[in-house]
This record gives sequence, C-alpha cells and structure tokens, in this order.
Amino acid sequence: MLGSTHGTLTTDSRRVIACGEQPGPAVHGRPAEVDDLDVSGRPLYADVPDLDRFFRPESVAVIGASDTEGRPNTGITRQLVAWAERVGARLHPVHPTRPSVFGIPCFPSVADLPEQIDLAVLLLADPLPVIERLAEVKVRFAVVFASGFAETGEEGAAAQERLAAAVARSGIRLLGPNTNLNAFERFRDDLEGPAIALITQSGHQGRPVFALQELGVRLSHWAPTGNEADLETADFLSYFAEQPEVGAIACYVEGLKDGRSFLLAADRAARRKVPVVAVKVGRTETGARTAASHTGKLTGADTVVDAALRQFGVIRVDGLDELQDTATLLARARPPRADGVVVYSISGGTGAHFADLATEAGLRLPTLSGAKQAELHQWIPEYLSVANPVDNGGHPVGDHRGRKIIDALLDDPSVGVLICPVTGPFPPLSDKLVQDLVDAAERTDKLVCVVWGSPVGTEPAYRDVLLGSSRIATFRTVANCITAVRAYLDHHRFVAHYRSPFDEAPRTTSPSFRKAQALMSPGRQLSEHAAKQLLRAYGIRVPREQLVTSAAAAVRAAGLVGYPVVMKASGAQIAHKTELGLVKIELTSASQVRDAYRELTDIARYEGVSLDGVLVCQMVERGVEMVVGVTHDDLFGPTVTVGLGGVLVEVLHDVAVRVPPFGEETARDMLGDLRGRALLDGVRGRPPADLDALVEVVLRVERMALELGDVLTELDINPLMVLPRGQGAVALDALAVCR
Repeated sequence: MLGSTHGTLTTDSRRVIACGEQPGPAVHGRPAEVDDLDVSGRPLYADVPDLDRFFRPESVAVIGASDTEGRPNTGITRQLVAWAERVGARLHPVHPTRPSVFGIPCFPSVADLPEQIDLAVLLLADPLPVIERLAEVKVRFAVVFASGFAETGEEGAAAQERLAAAVARSGIRLLGPNTNLNAFERFRDDLEGPAIALITQSGHQGRPVFALQELGVRLSHWAPTGNEADLETADFLSYFAEQPEVGAIACYVEGLKDGRSFLLAADRAARRKVPVVAVKVGRTETGARTAASHTGKLTGADTVVDAALRQFGVIRVDGLDELQDTATLLARARPPRADGVVVYSISGGTGAHFADLATEAGLRLPTLSGAKQAELHQWIPEYLSVANPVDNGGHPVGDHRGRKIIDALLDDPSVGVLICPVTGPFPPLSDKLVQDLVDAAERTDKLVCVVWGSPVGTEPAYRDVLLGSSRIATFRTVANCITAVRAYLDHHRFVAHYRSPFDEAPRTTSPSFRKAQALMSPGRQLSEHAAKQLLRAYGIRVPREQLVTSAAAAVRAAGLVGYPVVMKASGAQIAHKTELGLVKIELTSASQVRDAYRELTDIARYEGVSLDGVLVCQMVERGVEMVVGVTHDDLFGPTVTVGLGGVLVEVLHDVAVRVPPFGEETARDMLGDLRGRALLDGVRGRPPADLDALVEVVLRVERMALELGDVLTELDINPLMVLPRGQGAVALDALAVCR
C-alpha cells in the first residue's frame, strides 16, 4: 500500500472503543439556549448527540433477519450476530414467520420484542412503515441499508423526505438510508495510543483507511453516513471530537447536509485541538455533479467550501492515500517543539530535490548554525554541504558515525522535524540508516519521518524495521510526506491561537440594521445611489454626491461637491455602467457637466435604460482598487469576499472568501490569501495602502451580511478605493440585489 504511516508516535495507552467493544464515558452536549442564535437567526452552538448506545448498544434488533443461504439479508444478519457477540449486546431477530435465525429465537414483530432496544437494523426495502412502530417501543437508534432514495432522483428524494419526516416525529436517530455494514466491522483491540475515527458518505471510500489497522494503525469508529436523512457528518464529527481516544478524524465527504451544522462541528473539534482531515469531492463541475447524483445533496461552490474548511482548521486533501497518511500522522505525533524541518540523506541530489519540493510547499528549512555545521563535519567530509539539507554522501552511514549525526540534528533547537528520504534500497547503507533513525526516534519527542521510495515495498528494512517501529512516521511517496508534515505543523499552529468566532458573534441587531431595512426593495436591484445609502448606514465611507434630474441641477451639485467631479447614470437595472458609456470622469467646468448630463441621458434613452437620475460625485484620488462583497451560498448562507477590484475583477479573479461570523484576524488573513497582496504594501514608489481601513470595511460588510443575509442576495462594492495609509477607503460604486 502506498502512503502508509506506521508506528505509535505517542505513548498514550488509551484503549480502542470500536462499535461497543470497550466501555467509555457518556458524553452529553451543551444544551442550546434561546439566545444561542446570531443576528441572522442561525445557531451559534450545537448539541453533541449522545451516540454511545449506537456504538455501544446493550440490545440490538435485526428486522428482516434471515439465515437462508443465498439471500442478501443472510450475510448481513450473520455479520450482525458476530458483531453483537463481540460487543456484548443482546441480539433479537425479527421476522413474521421464522421461529429462529442462526439458532436465536425470532420475534414476529417489533411489538413483541422482550425489552427496550438501543439499536434497530432494518433489512427492509421500505423502512417507512416500521419507523412509527419502532417509536412506540422507544427504540433509540435505527440503521437503514436500503437504497433507492435521494441518490436516484426526484421520486427517491421525495421518499427520503417522507422517511426523514417520520424519523423526526418518532424521536429516533437514524443512520442512512443507502448505508452499509461498515459501522459494524471488526476493529482491532490490540493496538494502543490515539486512534483515527472515520466518517464516509461512500462506504467503499473508507476501505483504505480501515485497512491501516493491518499495519498497526489504530481505528476506533467508522460512521458510514449514506444519504444522511437524519444523522449526518456533522453529528459524528461533534461526537468523535469529544471522545478521549480519538486522535484525529478522517472524513470522505461528498455533500454537506447543512453548512452551519458542519462548521459548528468543526469548531468543536478546533476548540478541543482534534485534527480533522477531509477529502471533499466537488472541486470540478463534473465531480460536483457526480457527487450530487450519488448522495442527493448540494456540494456548494467549491471555493466557498474550501475557504470554510480552512477557516475552521479542517485539513483538506485530495486523495485517499493522503487521507491515510495525514490523519495517521496527526493522530499520533506529539506537538512540535519547533517548526524547522531538516532534510537528511545519503545523496546530495535526493536532499536537494526534496528540499525544493518542501520549500515550495511552505515548509521552513532553517540554515543550521555554524557551530552545528562544524559539529556535523566531525563525521561528514568537509566538501559535503551540511547547511540543510544535510548530505552525508553515504560515507558515515555504515558505522557509529551515522547515529551521532542523527542525534546532533535532533538536538538542534531550531529543528522540530527530521525527514530522511531514502530514494531506493541500497543495502547495507539504507538498512543501517533506517535502523539508526528508528533507534534515535525512540529517545526524542521530535517527529522523525522516513520516505521509503522503493516501488517494491517488501524489503526487510521497510517491512520489519520501519513498519515495526513505534515512533517512526513512514511514507512511500515524497508528496504524501510533505503534505502530512505541512498539515501537522499548520494544525498545531492553528489550534494554538484558535478563538471560536461563534463566541463573539453579534446576537442583537445594530442601529444600522434599522436604517438599512427602510432602504431594501424586495426582489429588486437597488440603484447605485440607494446602494451607497445602504453602505453609509453601516458606516462605510462613500464620496460626496448628489442625485440630480436636470442639467442645471447637475451644475449646482458640482459646485457643492467640488470640482473635479464624476457623473454617472443612476438606475435600478444598471449593473455595469462603464461598458455602456454611462460614466464620465474628471469634469472640471460647468459646461462639461451640462454636456455630460445630456450625453448620459441620451445614451440611457438609446439603450432603453430607465434612470432615477444622474449622480454628481466627488473625484477621489487614486489608490488601490479593491472589491468587497456579499454573496449567498446554498450551503453556508451569506459569504464575504474581498479581492483586487476594478474593471478587470472578472479577469484577475484574485479574491478571498470567508463565511461569517469571523473577526479581525480572519479579515486580515483574507488579504494574505490574495496573489496581488503586494499592491497593498506599495509598489513602484507608491505609498502603502490603508490596510486598517480596508479591514474595517470588510468587518462592516460582514456585519451587513449577518444582519441582512436573508434579504440581501448580493452586494458588490467595486471599486473600493483604498487610499494611502491613514487616509481611509472610499466605496466609489456599489451594487445591491434584494431577495
């Protein structure tokens, strides 16, 4: 298997809890309170579902149980019988005509069950009629394997809605439909240390992670969520984040049922410093379409999904091999002592190549001090570079010097991670090197990684030494190693300074909200003048301007505003004035103003554009043109965007997006995401822009998004002219569309 990490990187001895195999403490979520809503009415906290009796039931009913060979339900029943025996649950088959199943007495109906049931497994094509009967006997959890629901189209989606409604009325928590037996797999109970908890919407996509157990990687839970008619990814994410044995949560996600619920769950994991690694499909239009047809749920705009995941510390990876390796490393490795990475190899070419890739990925490879280099040259010839990467040339590997070099590197306070790429097996050099690394890793808290590059993977140095180690992180590809190490450092950096945005989110509306309500026009686009009034209501600076309806009034307004002026046609249906020639700039006289008025009204008449007047606006000095806006995402609701603006905004597409609520630090991080960030710092002799003013506008727009998100479909401030430092930012144009 490519990309497997093996060995326990901590000494935590907590035991596995796998589908009931070990008892554990009950978890009760923080109950939601009346005021735990933000100004938009969205929840700020979510209960943690108590899933203990799902994973650790005392009583199980199998409805539709069978022991007739060749029947699909027989194999499922057999596995459930074996699982119940392992976890110590009493199993009760239910079938209307069978006296027994696999020698276990059978009950003709749900009503005849001898005790309250924790978990009911429904092996029925149509589970709906049974749900109400399960509620009558107070069943806590149910699992529905049947397919043919939302994944099949409109008719199936309607059937799933009926199922979900019945479940909601019953009070039962349901897994599925369109799920499988993965939750009831046999988990190894002979492995120690923090475990990986697995969530998958596609059952088969979790197989590689589950198989890591065969390499000694501990797995504690597997939640195959299927179509998520009731229990969803967010429920399991919240629950797993509370479990003391879970060191990392690995997810395969096709579509999110509810964006806010997922973010609240990710927030819970971030608060508890539990890493979450996810493959989220839907990066491309094809992928998104396929995912929707598979799960029957929205995937959301991928740029928004990506930003939301990063905002709450969810580590997004592309492949299942990356999911395996990254989740394993994060589950097991101790927190870093430093963020410096040292690359050590027996080949200068290998070290240089790895260093290039690592640096490009954002890892920091500090130059070792002169004293440290002199120490290393005690064992490494002087003509070899040891600045970092460290090249030993193969000379000292086969004797006592090899271990001394490794210890010296790990003793350097600037080094938090040692990575040794072994391009290919070369006994005895590679064998001795690997053994020295394993031995050194036993005495250090620092992360030691080996990339075993052999395509064979059967060598004793790999199979026995590396995979037999309890301390080495072993990878089969350079890319997976770099991805995992970067995620490891980024995660610990993130959680060290994490403050939940939900704690400080506004719960009551501002005075600006009441002013804004009077300006909204349901179902219509506001004129530029009205949109600027909306901005002004939220304290966002706009130019001095007047709306006029005659050439004479335009001249008077220009005198009041002050020359030079800008004139623009103003109307509710005008989105792109520049393209239509409806903007005139740098007008310096009354005659120019009169001529501009007539020209603007003539163009509007010719184009069939309805005007509410002409804006006479203050000319604002040049700065950095930015765009700040609000859009509505189907999954996450209102989102805030900032980027390079002007007429080329669609061409440049240099924007960053975040999901409210967020604070000042996140607003500044958005600017750091921009490729054109350097423009704000001043280029070619231009002064630095007023970053504080820009951040303030972003935060005011965020407040607008929170308060008006349900009635404001779109807001576009373009350009927002960010003036030199200390001079502020001015919204020169704005577009607002009401729901």
